[in-house]
Amino acid sequence: MFGRVLVAMVTPFTPDGDLDLKGAQELAAHLVDKGGADGLVVNGTTGEAPTTTDAEKAQIIRAVKEAVGDRTQILAGVGTNSTRHTIELARSAEENGADGLLVVTPYYSKPTQEGVENHFRQVADASGIPALLYDIPGRTGTAIETETLLRLSEHPRIIGVKDCKVDLLATARVIAETGLDFYSGNDELILPLYSIGGVGTVSTVGHVVGNEIKAMLDAYDEGDNKEALRRHQALLPVITAIMTREPGAVAVKAALNLLGLPSGPVREPLVGATPKLINELKALF
Repeated sequence: MFGRVLVAMVTPFTPDGDLDLKGAQELAAHLVDKGGADGLVVNGTTGEAPTTTDAEKAQIIRAVKEAVGDRTQILAGVGTNSTRHTIELARSAEENGADGLLVVTPYYSKPTQEGVENHFRQVADASGIPALLYDIPGRTGTAIETETLLRLSEHPRIIGVKDCKVDLLATARVIAETGLDFYSGNDELILPLYSIGGVGTVSTVGHVVGNEIKAMLDAYDEGDNKEALRRHQALLPVITAIMTREPGAVAVKAALNLLGLPSGPVREPLVGATPKLINELKALF
């Protein structure tokens, strides 16, 4: 529904830490028109959603929508560990022009699977736009279990999963038994997940190598597995630098700054990239 290469877009800030809405529009247009993005995810973790206000989240959606119009679709991260708050954000996202929602499992409080399922159903019921569930137990402390996903797949507006569980057996079963679209949330697993029935990626490194990711998936679609593997391996140094050294938002903003694209600083508690990481990125870009 949303394409194959979705970029989990950063939120550009001014040097003083305020929203840079013009920068967000410039970056969004670049990613869609030149960077290979089929769609954009705003207000996610890479967008530093934990440190933006609800009003700022609405501003970001409106600004990006204005910049890209109907050239692409915009998903808005709305997940919190409060069902009521998440519903409010989902309705606001729809009102401000989002085409879909990204809803993370409630974090920290570790609800039961009954609580997880109830949370997702209430959020999906609260708006009229489709939702991707975000399964990332390493951060939330709670996985969306297979049986829960099978039941949630029956909801007409739950159309897919951003998968960061790193359990290909469980993922393969859900893909085989449902119509859910699975997007890899781990950049190193884009091709492996695609090969077992995934549809693409919600990517951080897609800010800088979106066209290369698309070419890798094209090669696989054309049956050229050797070329797809070659392209996967060529992406590994970029993925390593951006996703394993420091927080992804920190590293990809540093990369964007090196490329002269809008990004700006990060908001605390994140801190800027170290000189060591910047030097590693300079060698790549």
